Amino acid sequence: MNGFATLALWLAGGGIIGLIYFRMVRHSADLMLSGRRGGPLFGLALVLLRMAGLGGVLIVAAIQGAGPLLAAALGLLIGRFAIMRWVA
Repeated sequence: MNGFATLALWLAGGGIIGLIYFRMVRHSADLMLSGRRGGPLFGLALVLLRMAGLGGVLIVAAIQGAGPLLAAALGLLIGRFAIMRWVA
């Protein structure tokens, strides 16, 4: 696979991760503010899970090099933009 295709895959993967990550931000905030029993604890667990997942993906991208890391970060920002547009 050539460099352009690899960067395109990292960009797409970063976008998907961004969509999932920022959707989970909203969900975990809703859980932490809910009055349900165990909601805040489950929300905190989701915070730790999403941070560990994002950190793992970005570490793998960084091991691949600067290009994949930048492409994944750009995809993450695109995913954030999409979620913020969808919610607002």
